[in-house]
Amino acid sequence: MSSALVLPGDSIPLPPSSKPVVLGPGLAASSSRIRSPSSDAVPSIISTRLGTLSSFKGKEKSEQLWVEGSSKRYIPSQKDMVLGTIIARHAEGYRVDLGSAQMASLEGLAFEGATKRSKPNLKVGTLVYARVSLSTRDLEPEIECFDPNTGKAEGFGELTGGTMVTCSLQLCRHLLNPKFPVLSTLASTIPFEVAVGLNGRVWFKTEAVSESIAVKRVIEGIDSGEIKPEKGDVDKAVKSYLA
Repeated sequence: MSSALVLPGDSIPLPPSSKPVVLGPGLAASSSRIRSPSSDAVPSIISTRLGTLSSFKGKEKSEQLWVEGSSKRYIPSQKDMVLGTIIARHAEGYRVDLGSAQMASLEGLAFEGATKRSKPNLKVGTLVYARVSLSTRDLEPEIECFDPNTGKAEGFGELTGGTMVTCSLQLCRHLLNPKFPVLSTLASTIPFEVAVGLNGRVWFKTEAVSESIAVKRVIEGIDSGEIKPEKGDVDKAVKSYLA
């Protein structure tokens, strides 16, 4: 699907594909149907924000659709991968800051292998990598630290050490695109672990402080526009910061 400017309330027909469609930020399912010139009425979706309609066909057998806008505040959307900071503990779990208008709820059982007798004991200030499991207009979002399809952590959970950088929502979504060369170019020079949250946060962990500083400066430079997100420019910037 080609990119197109959409307004709040615009009806958008589902793409002509047999693949299931995953709705991302800025889109909501509609109960109405749109008449197609070449076929009968087809289901539609509604845009909830101003921006550019974007799509991505990943390795999974599905197509992702979302509205790319200039919003600076994160709005939780189901199935989003996010980085959150635990700000409070209670009997059943934790309250987590995602940088959105509402705090998120994280149950103590929402971890791989967690039981009522054996649950993670996380402290206030702990950083976690999670997935949004529930997001509605009237209730606070819920997150989980495991993949519900496998029951395994799959990279979700507590993040220890490392550095977290706050950047634009748009850059984070680009970083999760395998065709976006920034992370692969950085990895060719600096070995590091990374977790990218669609809520405008990037966590990474390197072996040396100088490498962490270099990665941080490159991400911030690309987000500000000082560094172009091209392989040659990123490689040049990394080497200059490590020199």
